[in-house]
This record gives sequence, structure tokens and C-alpha cells, in this order.
Amino acid sequence: MNEQRTVRDALYEQPDAGTRKKITLVTVVSLFAIAVFMLYILKLFKDNGQFDEKYWSFFMRLTTWKFIGEGLLGTVEASLLAGVLALLIGFVFMVMRISFYKPLNMAGTALTEFTRGVPTLLFIYFFFLYVPKMGINLPSIWRVSLPVAISASGMVAEVLRSGVNAVPKGQREAALSIGMRETMVFTKIIFPQAIRYVIPALVSDLVIVVKDTTFSYIVNFPDLMQNAKVLISNYDALLSVYLMAAVIYVLINYLLNKVSVTLAKRGGMVPVVGR
Repeated sequence: MNEQRTVRDALYEQPDAGTRKKITLVTVVSLFAIAVFMLYILKLFKDNGQFDEKYWSFFMRLTTWKFIGEGLLGTVEASLLAGVLALLIGFVFMVMRISFYKPLNMAGTALTEFTRGVPTLLFIYFFFLYVPKMGINLPSIWRVSLPVAISASGMVAEVLRSGVNAVPKGQREAALSIGMRETMVFTKIIFPQAIRYVIPALVSDLVIVVKDTTFSYIVNFPDLMQNAKVLISNYDALLSVYLMAAVIYVLINYLLNKVSVTLAKRGGMVPVVGR
């Protein structure tokens, strides 16, 4: 029992003076260890000549950043398309899951769990290798956006379902009591409130969609990672180019997370997570 209280206090209550000192000590030791490790990595890079001018000087050229910008634009386009498709497919799966019709409910559950369980890369290989054999030739942006959207749709469906479940059930019962149909209750009362609850979580899920679009190199779609690979081939600058790409992805995902937090604060709510 005492151990349970200690875990609960550590997780949910303000730490006392002794606990704060322990947290500070662990934090300082951890930061020191990380700093030592990073210095060691930098030394290895330096010893192997990774900081030579030839690996970094091409970033001073305008054409390099124009090429990077074109790749970034491709990433944004693929991510937005995949995000919209994931929202539409996820909405369909969510409606199926909350349906009172048993076969439809079971199908929605199966599709949701299937899309959540299968790796994104397998969906991409399916659209890249198998779909063309069926005589369907999709543009490269669709060959990456559609499988990424399908992979994310199950997660989106669960987020939307969490929002629907968060709406007080009494509102549905009150609407039905005055003669409204189930469809009208859902579209006019329940879903508008549900989508408001989960907008921050949906924005956060876009981070996963953005990261999944890095598989674009498989279908030769000119996104940020694909253009980064071209730069690496041209300048043999593996470290500098991938470091640049990593920084850009971190900034994108950081901005998306800030948008999510801002939306949550403006709505006076905590993001609903449906994972």
C-alpha cells in the first residue's frame, strides 16, 4: 500500500523538497551524461573528416536551398493530401464502428484494427508493386499519400470515436425524445461537438502522417527526403544533408505540436487521444 501511495504521489502530486532534490540531481547527471556522449560523437565525426568544408559549403548556394524548398513543398503537399484522405477514411470507419447494425460494426472494427496494425511501409509497397499490375497507374503523389492515409485512418477513426463518446449521452436521448432521427442527432448535435473535442488530437496525428511521408523515396516522389538523397549522391555529404533534413522535420513537427496545444487552450479542453 505504501508503495502504491509513493507511485501515485510521484506521478500526480506536487513533489516535496526531498523529491525535488532527487529530481534535480538525476536531471543534472542525465544532462551531463548526454553532453559527454554528444562530445564523443562529435569527436568521432571530426576524426573522420565529417566537418570538412566540402561537406558543408554547398549549403551556401541558393540553388541548394531552392532544391531543398522544392522537396519541402512536395512533403507539404503529400502530407496535406494524406491528412485529408485519412480524415475521410477514418470518418467512415468511425461511423461503421458506432453503428448499431452488428455486421457493419464488426466490419468497422476489423478495418480499424487492420489499418492500425499493418506497417505503413507494407501499404506503400502494395500500391507501388501490386496495384500497377492491376492496370491502375496512380501519380506518384497518390502512391505515397493514399497508403499513408490508409495507415493513419484507423488511428483517426479511434480519435473521432473518442470524441463522439465524450459527448454526454443525455443529449442524444433528449434529441430522440423530441422526435429527431438518429442521423440528424448525429450530424446536428453529436458530431459537431465531437470534432471540437478532438481537433487538437487530429492536428497532433498529422505529425505521424508527415513522418510517414518520408517513405516517398520508394515511389520516387520528389519530397524532402528524396531531394536529400539526391544531394547526398551529388556531394557525398551524408551527415550534413541528413542533419539538415532532420532539423527541418523537427521544426515542422514542433510547429504542429504548438498548433495542437494552442487549439486545446483556446477550446478550454484537453486533447482526446484515441490510440
